[in-house]
Formats: sequence, C-alpha cells, structure tokens
Amino acid sequence: MADPSDIAHLLRRTEFVARPTRVSELTALTLAQAVDNVLDFGLNGNAPLPASLGGPPPGGNWNQYVEACNWWVGEMVSKPRPFQEKMTLFWHGHFVSSWWDVDEGYHMMWQNQLYRTMALGDFVALAQAMALEPAMLVYLSNGDNVKSSPNQNFARELMELFLLGVDNYTEQDVEASAAAWTGYNYDYNTKQYVYRAHKHNNNDKTFFGTTKPWTGPQIIDEILVNNAAKQLIAAKFISKKLWEFLAHVGPPAGVVDALAAVFVSNGMQLLPLLRALLNRPEFYSTTAKQGLVRSPIEWFVALCVQTGVTPSQMGLSWRGEMLGQSIFNPPNVSGWRSNGYWLNTSALSGRAGVARSVTWHLRSGPQFNFLNDFTPSAAVDYVADYLGISPLSTLTRNALINAQVAERASTNYKNYWAPTNLLTMSMLAPEFHMA
Repeated sequence: MADPSDIAHLLRRTEFVARPTRVSELTALTLAQAVDNVLDFGLNGNAPLPASLGGPPPGGNWNQYVEACNWWVGEMVSKPRPFQEKMTLFWHGHFVSSWWDVDEGYHMMWQNQLYRTMALGDFVALAQAMALEPAMLVYLSNGDNVKSSPNQNFARELMELFLLGVDNYTEQDVEASAAAWTGYNYDYNTKQYVYRAHKHNNNDKTFFGTTKPWTGPQIIDEILVNNAAKQLIAAKFISKKLWEFLAHVGPPAGVVDALAAVFVSNGMQLLPLLRALLNRPEFYSTTAKQGLVRSPIEWFVALCVQTGVTPSQMGLSWRGEMLGQSIFNPPNVSGWRSNGYWLNTSALSGRAGVARSVTWHLRSGPQFNFLNDFTPSAAVDYVADYLGISPLSTLTRNALINAQVAERASTNYKNYWAPTNLLTMSMLAPEFHMA
C-alpha cells in the first residue's frame, strides 16, 4: 500500500486537488500503480470541442471567450483523470499563443484540443503539429513568413523557448530556420494553414553546421530526432520544465539528466517521461511537497472542486487578469512563471476578492450557520476539512481560532459574520495557496 501523504501529494500536483475518494482508491495500490492510474486517460474519452467553441462565434468573440474559460475549467474540475487537463495547461503555457493576439478565438480552442489529445503522446509529433496550428501561425507571425521577407519570430522562439533554451543556437541558425519555414503560412480567407510552395525558400541554408535546402518540418526533426547532441539538450530542457511545473523549482542534482535519458531512450515519448518523473523518490521529498504555490487557475479549480461554486459564478473570464493569470492569455511568448510570480500585492488582493465572492455564494442561504454551534477550534477544523486543507499548520490554525474567538466576543454569537469570515480567511490560508 502507498503512503497516503504521498498519494495526496501526487494528486494535488496532477489532479489539482486530492479528492478523498481518489486518495482512498490509490492508497490501496502501490505507488507505481497509483502513478499509472493517474496517467491513464482512457476514462476521459475523446469528446470533441463543443460546437459553439469550434468555429466562428455567433455571439461575438467576448462571449465565446467567456464560454471557453468556463468550459475549460469545468473540464479540469470534472474529468475522471484531470491530469490530462493539467498537462493541457502545461502545454498552453509552453507552446504559447494568446486569445486576443490571435483574435480568432476558435483557433485557440483548436490548439487547446491539440494539446489535450497529444498531452502524453509523441513530443516530436506534438511539436510538428503545433508549428502548423493557425493560432501559432498567427501569434508568432509565421503565417506571413515568405522568402521575399523572412520573419524570424517563430524560428527564434521555436529554439529559445520551445525546444532548446538560450545559448544553444546561433544567429545563423535563426536565419536558416526562418528561411526554412517560409511558405508555411496562414490563409486569412479560409482561416487555415496553407503551404505556399512559391513563397518557400528552396535555396541551401546552413543549420547547425549542415548545408542543404532545409524545410520547416526538417528543422524540428533535426533538433528532436536526427541531431543527437541537440536532441539531448531538448530532452533536458523539457524534462527540467516539467519537473518545475509538477515538483519544484531547481531540480535536485542528477534528476534532469536521468529524466532526459528516459525521454531519449523512449523516442521522445512523453508518457514514459512523466511516468519516470512521478515515480522519482525526489518527487515525494519534503522539498517537493512544500515547493509550489498554486497558480491562479489551479486555485480557481481547487475552489470549484471544494465548494461546488462554478467557474461562471466565480467570474473566471474577467477575474483572471486581477489574479495575474488570464486563461488563454499568457503575458508573452515565454508564458507564466511559478511561486513568487503569483505572490504580489495585486494578485493576492485579487484572490481575496474571489474568495469573498465564493463566500457570498456559500452563504446565500442558511448553510454554515451551524458553525456557530461549534467551538471556535471545531469550526476551524470543520472548514479546513471542507476546503481540503487539513491538517492546518499550528500557526494558521491558531490564527483562525483567535479570529473566531474575537468575532464571537464582539458580535452576536449567532450572527452572520463569524462563519462568513472564517470561510473567506480559510480560502486565503497559506495551505490553500500551496499546490
């Protein structure tokens, strides 16, 4: 049997929250079996995008954006195996495009579905498909990249941010890649990818020291398949980024090299890489368990799961910017960061506003009035269990108990405010911010 604390940690990092039923289910297995269970997306099915999100919006782009935000977080909340949505979120923050820059919102939904269906598949195939998605073609300008006026935007970010990292290519490589990608364009009439042979540079180009008439897809294959040195660099780059997304910033010595070796030996398949990552003993260390702050989107999902309040009721589409993470809208092509990136006055003020809004929904009727019949400590423990953050640290628990004691002494014991403020403060407790 697996350690329940390890299972809870595994689920918080892969399924947004540690649902008690899932903890019980997986604790009965070995840790390796539990990891395989989390990685098995079969129960999620292969549902297509809702029709209203897969094409031009009849009600306007803002209405479609609102629906898209609510739909995607709803998928994160309701999927039997939510790790598929967690990985979709990872790829959204890695192979970045932005709703309002792309403008045709349904292109973002096509991209979102691509990341969902290939979340744990062939990384080479994912990279090749990403490069020709309309959202990416528009966002990084390759849709207008032609031999008479080569555009380096996509070619540079492909290496710097998507596959290799800085200092692993030269300016000559950027120029060659940009020329190789000419003609792989976007048709503004059909709203689709189109290859324009007459716009492609067929001349020889020197990329990573090899001179030939490179094409765009050959650039990706050279990095991820054919050039062993660059493939290993890419494998380390992706392994490190996944570790920092799921475990903690600053991987322990040797972890990235070991994961990259698994990645390469399995032909750049993502499933074996993630299985190896989630089975690493370092993933269950105290450093890992205490090493990540929930992003605003993850915090939203946790609130939805624990309270039953819906994304629509929480105003996800317009509150995200206040929290520092507007879904479908990374701040730039480098995506979002972690931990301290979310901990600033503005973002925490935004979380407080959302927590208060959720509290109003929970207190719209007589629910939680019974907390006034509990002792202050029992009321705090009940709400902590309700929000899935038990056991609280001594510091947090005592602070909440003291607040309850003070409120009950200064107001009517049976009034509205003691339970109301306890709910809000508990949603803002450090334990609820931790992934």
